[in-house]
Amino acid sequence: MMSVTCHNLDFATRVLDLVTCGTSSNASIERHSVKNYGKTISNASCKGCGGRRMVYCRQNTTGSRVFPTKAPEPLLDGVGRSTAPVLDLKKELRSPISLANLFKVVADDLQILNQNLQSIVGAENPVLMSAAEQIFGAGGKRMRPALVFLVSRATAELVGLKELTTKHRRLAEIIEMIHTASLIHDDVLDESDMRRGKETVHQLYGTRVAILAGDFMFAQSSWYLANLENLEVIKLISQVIKDFASGEIKQASSLFDCDLELEEYLLKSYYKTASLIAASTKGAAIFSGADRSVTEQMYEFGKNLGLSFQVVDDILDFTQSAEQLGKPAGSDLAKGNLTAPVIFALEKEPKLREIIESEFCETGSLDEAIELVKKCGGIERAQVLAKERADLAIKNLQCLPQSAFRLALEDMVMFNLERID
Repeated sequence: MMSVTCHNLDFATRVLDLVTCGTSSNASIERHSVKNYGKTISNASCKGCGGRRMVYCRQNTTGSRVFPTKAPEPLLDGVGRSTAPVLDLKKELRSPISLANLFKVVADDLQILNQNLQSIVGAENPVLMSAAEQIFGAGGKRMRPALVFLVSRATAELVGLKELTTKHRRLAEIIEMIHTASLIHDDVLDESDMRRGKETVHQLYGTRVAILAGDFMFAQSSWYLANLENLEVIKLISQVIKDFASGEIKQASSLFDCDLELEEYLLKSYYKTASLIAASTKGAAIFSGADRSVTEQMYEFGKNLGLSFQVVDDILDFTQSAEQLGKPAGSDLAKGNLTAPVIFALEKEPKLREIIESEFCETGSLDEAIELVKKCGGIERAQVLAKERADLAIKNLQCLPQSAFRLALEDMVMFNLERID
């Protein structure tokens, strides 16, 4: 079995790094309230270092300008305390970003990936193949492999690489397989019958086949990962598989626990979501031959984007309908999985604790809990948290030259925030 040495994270000494989201006090969140954003941005200086649609000002240059690279931000340090303005989607008149448009610059890369996925999974077992086709064809956005391609091409430009290597492409395929395998297992653990509006693998084929299908894809991805013959990337991605298990264990051990700290929630979110994205963006930069300072910034970018995505997903669980979500609204809360909006609301509403600790035994108690989360400002505070993470992700991109690929990465950050705007 491949090594799962933790690549650059010493969780024994950096747990606070992961979790100091600056939300240990209400004041730290409120300092970055969206209401105060206009005042902050009006005082910001234009240094030509940010995105076309960001709070930073992009100069119209045609050359490939490389911005100075700062040391990577601590894993969760500075959020809620930094002086940088929080992104605000309403500050500029702009059309909504669609993933189709966002991914246009890597459309050919994604088409090749789609063609290769089925053959990579393999056709040794028709049942497993059928299960894989079900999940691959369930309307996934291919966001993670798209990130691999965007970072690959952006960092390739940085070092003067003309075209992507086969290792770049294989990495994108491995990342999508690992993500898919984790979804199959998640659906079994969560006893979910629907994903993206379609029946889940375990609902169609049974739990046994679903578990085997997930295991098969984890194993297949590990085999292709080993064949990349890059020890740093092997360790990096192997750690992700370990993190998935750690995240599930943390979640299972904290169900209906109203004393769950925000730091613990963020650590779990890192394990379950951000770890894979961070590893994929760093791996892409490594295969481009970028400097270590750049590969670390790409890791930080993926981590911050991943955490922002998870917080947004947790907000949408309260604000979207079952039709929009492809699963019942409030499903995380119903299962006792307490997310950022709930954690924030619990600080202000004792009655919410009573309802949750009763595990919604009374009819209508779940709906009452959802309404309390909304009334107590849990949604708004979680929105600020997601935007602070996004702001850090934009900063991490400043080491890249200005290009269509960097712009697409910035737009991906904005696309995520638009989901809650």
